[in-house]
Amino acid sequence: MSETQNILWIHGGRVIDPANNRDESADLYAVDGILVDALSDAQKAAARKVDATGQVVAPGLVDIHVHFRDPGQTHKESIQSGSEAAAAGGYTSVVCMPNTNPVCDNAGTIQRIVDTVRRSAVIRVYTTGCLTIGMNGEQLAPTGQLKEAGIVAVTDDGKCVQSNEIMRRAVEYAHMFDLPVMDHCQDASLTEGAVMNEGEWSLKLGLRGWPKAAEDIIVARNVILAELTGAHIHMQHVSSAASVDILRRAIARGIRVSGEASPHHIEFTDACLEDYDTLYKMNPPLRTEADREALIEGLCDGTLACIATDHAPHSPTEKDQEFDYAPFGIIGLENALASTLETLYHSKRCSLSQVIALMTHKGAELCKLNAGTLSAGAPADICILDPDEAWTVDPEKFFSRSRNCPWSGRSLRGRVKGTYVAGRQVFDGNAITV
Repeated sequence: MSETQNILWIHGGRVIDPANNRDESADLYAVDGILVDALSDAQKAAARKVDATGQVVAPGLVDIHVHFRDPGQTHKESIQSGSEAAAAGGYTSVVCMPNTNPVCDNAGTIQRIVDTVRRSAVIRVYTTGCLTIGMNGEQLAPTGQLKEAGIVAVTDDGKCVQSNEIMRRAVEYAHMFDLPVMDHCQDASLTEGAVMNEGEWSLKLGLRGWPKAAEDIIVARNVILAELTGAHIHMQHVSSAASVDILRRAIARGIRVSGEASPHHIEFTDACLEDYDTLYKMNPPLRTEADREALIEGLCDGTLACIATDHAPHSPTEKDQEFDYAPFGIIGLENALASTLETLYHSKRCSLSQVIALMTHKGAELCKLNAGTLSAGAPADICILDPDEAWTVDPEKFFSRSRNCPWSGRSLRGRVKGTYVAGRQVFDGNAITV
């Protein structure tokens, strides 16, 4: 045995690894950042032992939709602060969106982000590239160059390509390079000036309504384009019951489409806006109870592939203004596990293993990440959690630089007790440890 080996031995826990249909009381071992089936006696003697008695040992969580605002708006979030927030939430791999300043439509910006990640991130941070130059929906971005620079997907998230012709060519181009296309599904002609879901509450509050059809039309378009091109198109932050139904029918026909739901869309509805609280202003907007139920059903039956936070930090001064003028978006990494457990597991809608699957290997597989599993030979990226421990959300204690969290003051069940990346502890349940 090498004297320099870094050996981890997590014992006494309930190991849940949905990718391998594993749910059992067992020990977990890692050597030099890689999971192994067993340790020798000498390795056990040298190992760092972690007692996980009464806790769940799961793969590190994976989020394929976050905004870290770096470069350009690091007063809201930086790669360092965002990665620390993710680690505190049990995440070991995240995928950043390209709507930075400048946007990620060239290899130079991607390289800048990759270099910053190498210097500052405490977890694995991946980046995406733009579908179109400047995210303007008019000219295709150099997808091949972006892939060589290290992206894992292409998207104009924050905007939606409105031209069906340009979207078709972008999808074909991405397919050539074996990259998934992630799409923010929004027909802009139906949402100009809109700030919340169109319906009973928008009428009561006198706010410009955002029809669900604006999402449904683009989801349907993307299904058609995926069938035409054979490409994989992933629908981001699905919010509409009709969109879930469109995806369900397309998947049954074997079309390469997928979708994600966000923790806020499966817990909150547009009724939460009754006091004009801008913490509930997001894009797409919170929908009705019927939509919320459809999203949960879609997650439980596999129509929606994964949970993604759409972590979108904004400064307090930006959110603290008239509802019409406040920016869309909320943060979610540090409470996503607990809020999802409350909505899906503690409500008995899904098993604990199902929830962990939605937050680990299913998202990783969409972006072809080497993450989300506890298989021998995989990176030792691990989340230790207590699914029943209650805690009160206090954004002032978050590692994120922003505080725009609608769960503030809420009591949630499900607490991260430790996060490990490549076998090294990065969060101990209270503090960042690297």
